[in-house]
Amino acid sequence: MGTLMRPLDAFAVADWLRAFAADVAANEALLTDLDRQIGDADHGANMNRGMRAVAALDPAEFPDARAFTKKAAMTLVSTVGGASGPLYGTLLLRLAAALPPDGPIDRDAWSVALRAAVDGVRQRGRAEPGDKTMVDALQPASEAFDAAQDDPWGAAARAADAGREATTPLVAHKGRASYLGERSAGHADPGATSAAMLIRAAAGTLS
Repeated sequence: MGTLMRPLDAFAVADWLRAFAADVAANEALLTDLDRQIGDADHGANMNRGMRAVAALDPAEFPDARAFTKKAAMTLVSTVGGASGPLYGTLLLRLAAALPPDGPIDRDAWSVALRAAVDGVRQRGRAEPGDKTMVDALQPASEAFDAAQDDPWGAAARAADAGREATTPLVAHKGRASYLGERSAGHADPGATSAAMLIRAAAGTLS
């Protein structure tokens, strides 16, 4: 077994997603402003509404981490509008399906689950790195997690932040931002920004 991390259970996942919810709430205006530049100006409000609903879930009511994560996914699908609900819902559904049973979990098991989650987002959104989407934060995070010898979640968070920053000069190829063509360059992608927050929250709660 590789590097052991915080044991897996519904409370660990709940702590992660509540930390993400708090970051989204604190940065709702930022996410909305980024989306105003190249989208519908609703990413902050949508994500805050959805993550408040997820944060209200009681992990004690679920038998294990997989059941809690699946419920969180369906909560996001039903409460977050636009493309973000289905994309974040897919991320968590794929993560739930790939998680091992509750108990000790190591870097390799999280690596498999994180990779499955990111692959799900790529398939759902038909997006690849460089398209100026949340994949630009998630893909490098997954790769950094795989490569890190120590502190894989910390490495993933740093890579997600760098990936988010790298979306600023890109021209969007997916979503509403793609309608702007060259005018989409010069703004960080709001989906990549919230995705980087998700990975940063993992680094603070799951290591």
